[in-house]
Amino acid sequence: MTFKFYKDEKTALFIDGANLYAAARALGFDINYKRLLSIFGENTRVIRAFYYTALIEDQEYSPIRPLVDWLDYNGYTMVTKPTKEFTDNYGRRKIKGNMDIELAIDVMEMAGILDHVVLFSGDGDFRRLVEAIQRKGVRVTVVSTVKSSPPMVADELRRQADHFVELMDLTSEIARKHVRKENEVDDLPDDQPDELNDDDYDDDEYDDPIVTTA
Repeated sequence: MTFKFYKDEKTALFIDGANLYAAARALGFDINYKRLLSIFGENTRVIRAFYYTALIEDQEYSPIRPLVDWLDYNGYTMVTKPTKEFTDNYGRRKIKGNMDIELAIDVMEMAGILDHVVLFSGDGDFRRLVEAIQRKGVRVTVVSTVKSSPPMVADELRRQADHFVELMDLTSEIARKHVRKENEVDDLPDDQPDELNDDDYDDDEYDDPIVTTA
């Protein structure tokens, strides 16, 4: 880890799924979520790990569904809601799936029993949330990246946080290998969905102009 955690502090992870996915994709890697949870659990007392994402309910197959199901069975608390479809001023079909309110409510509700909040998002809208729980005596770490082009973290959020962790610096610990080639060993867990291990895996829910999280 790039900063010190305390073994006895009560910590919760709050993962903005769309934002973290976009940041990792901008850096060119996929995340091993089992390892991500493990490295925090090795360094602090993780009370809960929340993962927030919107789901397109009327799709015959959603590429993010295997991940949602896998996380639900492997130590994460899933917070989901249906996306909303609308047509913009140019007549283009868009799907909106913003989870900011759900994440903010959970952070505020849990702040009274936590010592440390780890926020996996670069969204500047969370600056006031971070400021509010800091006033309650909670330390806040933001995990995102400034090494993508453009940077994925808002400067005001980064400055407000007590600590900032560069996602690229965690690559060696949480990056997944891609599809196995013949005679090649993949040392990461086999039980994470194969869809997340393929080069052709593309979570279209998060791609503009089809979807917006604003």
